[in-house]
Amino acid sequence: MSERDDPAIIGRRVQQLRADRGLTQRQLAEPAYTPAYISTLEAGRVRASDDALRHIAERLGVAFEELATGRPAHLVTDLRLRLTEAQRALATGDAEAAAGRYAALLAEAEAHGFAEEQATALLGLGECGIDVGELTSARRHFERAERLLAEADAPLPARVPALRGRAVSHYLAGELRYAVYLLESTLDELNRGGLHDPDALLLLYASVIGPYMDMGAHARAAQAAEYALALAPKAADPALVARMHRSVARTLLAEGRIAEADASLAKAAELYRQLQIRTELANCHWMRGYVYAQNGDLERAEAELREARAMLTAQRAALYTSQVAVELADVLHRRGKSEEAAALLHEVLSDLSPERGALHSAAAHRLLGIIAEDARDTETAEEHYVRALSLLERAGAAGDLADLCRLLGDLLRRTGRVEAALDAYRTGLGHRTAPGTTTLGPAPAQPPL
Repeated sequence: MSERDDPAIIGRRVQQLRADRGLTQRQLAEPAYTPAYISTLEAGRVRASDDALRHIAERLGVAFEELATGRPAHLVTDLRLRLTEAQRALATGDAEAAAGRYAALLAEAEAHGFAEEQATALLGLGECGIDVGELTSARRHFERAERLLAEADAPLPARVPALRGRAVSHYLAGELRYAVYLLESTLDELNRGGLHDPDALLLLYASVIGPYMDMGAHARAAQAAEYALALAPKAADPALVARMHRSVARTLLAEGRIAEADASLAKAAELYRQLQIRTELANCHWMRGYVYAQNGDLERAEAELREARAMLTAQRAALYTSQVAVELADVLHRRGKSEEAAALLHEVLSDLSPERGALHSAAAHRLLGIIAEDARDTETAEEHYVRALSLLERAGAAGDLADLCRLLGDLLRRTGRVEAALDAYRTGLGHRTAPGTTTLGPAPAQPPL
């Protein structure tokens, strides 16, 4: 039973507040109620209606929420203000500082039983985890946020950021098919159920692009990018507007105008969330660059990938920045800029690992192997191919494995190791013919654009 539902707790609170203000039961009751009613209420023998509590709260000079729950009215608003400040820290790229703030705010929200604010703090901690590459802890935070929101009967669009975060953490850990399943099933449920929330759809479409690309589902990736760009909100300078709303909220809170402060904070929080969406929108430029590269339009591919990298660098999204750098290096190599490509790859490899960007780490080694082969350094090339092979086997990226086995087999054959080359080719053929490695189910229902 909550404090609001417990007449004894509310009765003691009314009695204490009345005594503190030097009011009699008659003064508190009139004109709508009787002294006997106040006496019965203070004794905990009656459950006051909301109307009665609002009358008593007004006479006592306190907010309804404070009288009903014992929590000062400004407590939630103050917590939300500090949550938007943590969002700002994350949106401007200071993930470590944001994580510290979110952890403290989570503890505070838990102490007071604020479920919505707990979920917001957990989402922030999950985003911080993704930014710094701590994928396991990020996934746990997203799962906790999702559970809290489900227990609070939050609608699906409100749960989308948690679902999307969980999918992205699985994707970055190399679990591509499960990530696509989570994103596509949520998209399908939203679109078929008529829950056409533009922000929720934008988050999901932008997030599914990467897994589609890595699975070879290029047509679906291009379509998702098209939908994401069509849904993107038009905010000229969300950071500036969000800062304004935060400042206004502080003033309103100081004046005791709680509802107005809450409304201003809600606008600020939404704009900071859009700043995170800008990181997602960089994936759309990334996708365009990939498509241009596949079609041989390398100049436009380089421009799109440089734009994506600049956006991600500005957001200090280190892991994503490293991943798009690998794609850019491939285009640079194909344009004859192999030295620049190799330098870029060596720079980002230190930021990637089997548990943190395994597929792009493998792609970096694969490309370094190709560059080394072009320079006739077969020993270095083989070393890079073998490292890439180990990473891809661990991630289960069958299509990429088949291609890499062909490269390794060709190198071994040219250096006279025919049996080893045959083994590499057989391994590649086995992966290429493995059932279900490239097949996706039916596409999710389309949004009403």
